[in-house]
Amino acid sequence: MTSPIRYLSAVKLASLIRSKKISPFEVMKETLNTINAVNPKVNAFVFIDADGALREARRVTEEIAAGKRKGPLAGIPLGVKDLEDVKGMVTSFGSVPFKDNVAVTDSVQVARLREAGAIMVGKTNTPEFGSTGFTKNRLFGITRNPWNLEKTPGGSSGGSAAAVVAGMISLATGSDGGGSVRIPASYSGCYGLKTSAGRIPMGPLPMLHMNPIAVLGPLTRTVEDAALFLDCVAGYHPAAPESLPRPEYSYLKILNNLPRSLNIAFSPTLGYATVQNDVIACIEKSVKAFEEMGHRIVRLEEKFPNVVNAWSKLFSLNIYGMLSDNLDTHGPEMGKALVYSLEDIKKLTMADLVEAQKTRTEQNNMLWNLFDQFDLLLTPTMPSEAFAAEGPPPTHINGTPIHILDVVAFTYPFNLSGHPAASVPAGFTKSGMPIGLQIVGPRLRDDLVLQASQAYERVRPWNDRWPEV
Repeated sequence: MTSPIRYLSAVKLASLIRSKKISPFEVMKETLNTINAVNPKVNAFVFIDADGALREARRVTEEIAAGKRKGPLAGIPLGVKDLEDVKGMVTSFGSVPFKDNVAVTDSVQVARLREAGAIMVGKTNTPEFGSTGFTKNRLFGITRNPWNLEKTPGGSSGGSAAAVVAGMISLATGSDGGGSVRIPASYSGCYGLKTSAGRIPMGPLPMLHMNPIAVLGPLTRTVEDAALFLDCVAGYHPAAPESLPRPEYSYLKILNNLPRSLNIAFSPTLGYATVQNDVIACIEKSVKAFEEMGHRIVRLEEKFPNVVNAWSKLFSLNIYGMLSDNLDTHGPEMGKALVYSLEDIKKLTMADLVEAQKTRTEQNNMLWNLFDQFDLLLTPTMPSEAFAAEGPPPTHINGTPIHILDVVAFTYPFNLSGHPAASVPAGFTKSGMPIGLQIVGPRLRDDLVLQASQAYERVRPWNDRWPEV
């Protein structure tokens, strides 16, 4: 029998806990029972601290019973992507050489979630160093899509998305360097928010990133849950010198305040992407939801700057910075494709970096002009449905050959630019796999992206349909 709490949102679960209709200890027992039943099929969690989670849940239960105030996430089970530190747990990065890399402290984000009352259940699977759009590594194997176990949930936050969609947990952390929150949100059918660069502090890191294209963001069942998550973790921290000050408002409290009569741009291809036929048919219907709400939609046909080369160099440069001192030692135990890409980065010249910056400038000017005219930009999140769990990504869409990075054509541009973007569930393909609509906002307007996502969820609800694994 399905647990009565299995698919509750974090906001609903937190309300039940605060009103003492259910205890954190009961929630955690149900959570662990579900994980034990479902995770062997999906492989979303790669480490589970059951004893520690139950101890913490019992402690929080006792404090709530005694009338002691707890945070907004008190008693909520949380999954943490295995690229991020949780004190006492291994941060393996999905990489064999780091299988015994026990974290000595929490990341800033995890510490803030813990302070808000969340209980760390365990670590979720990721491709090695978050380097691919599907979740598979030599250390823990393949993570599978709860809607179809033969398909991938996406990556690199695939374990987090699969855990949320399969009903194991309601909240999970993710990170996004080229789509790694939005890809699994689209392929798995949940909500994923790529925050503005600096909105959630990253680190502490052994070395600061070479460039700010990777950010943190949640994977959740509802937009409300993501807004609550962001309320708990946003704000400056000295570990991340580029991090932004905490907003003076609550994302959750202003969630339903989307302005009326917005000017919204819709680009079905960004001028260069090939999109699966039934995917774009679904997206067209989703875009109409904003027209039905009274907003003005303008379809864009012009070509956006193709920033794939600049993005891929800068993305790989970040990973190389983390591994440069140990690449020769650890390389033989790591995936060949990752090692090859990192070796190739050694060949970067000053001219390459200047060319990448020219590309960023062209993109910046184009998006500057776009968001001077429009309040939001809508696109498909992914050009295709989820592919085979073990990979590789598709080489053709609609019979047309595509480059390997064309599979993520809509996501990486907004890592290079730093704009906030979210993927909302937008329906299913003919084969029954989820599709995502991407909502992109002006820089630093995470609030507007969340508000638009919430408005869409109200008129196109998705939280009543989940897979039964």
